[in-house]
Amino acid sequence: MNVDVGIWGKLNRLVLLLLLVAVVIGVAIWYLPVIKNNEAMRKEILNLAGQVRQEEEIARRLDARIKALKNDPKTLERVVREKLGFVKPGETMIRFIDPPAMSRTAN
Repeated sequence: MNVDVGIWGKLNRLVLLLLLVAVVIGVAIWYLPVIKNNEAMRKEILNLAGQVRQEEEIARRLDARIKALKNDPKTLERVVREKLGFVKPGETMIRFIDPPAMSRTAN
């Protein structure tokens, strides 16, 4: 049996639809800050992952330098000569010093 309640049936459906839309909008507004925070955290994770990769690359280079200094006598000799200014007996060291910069004075 189909009962026609006229405009009240249509209004009930409209009210239910509007309530459903209001609930969906309410949930979206409720979770919008959480979603934005999640997006910001994901960007920060990507940024930190990039920094980790850079630091790992620096660590690899430093580790290679340490291994070279421990295992390669020529590398060790070069570093000692450059950094500490050591020379072998009978060698003469010549140091080149940059001249001081001339300051300009107004005439």
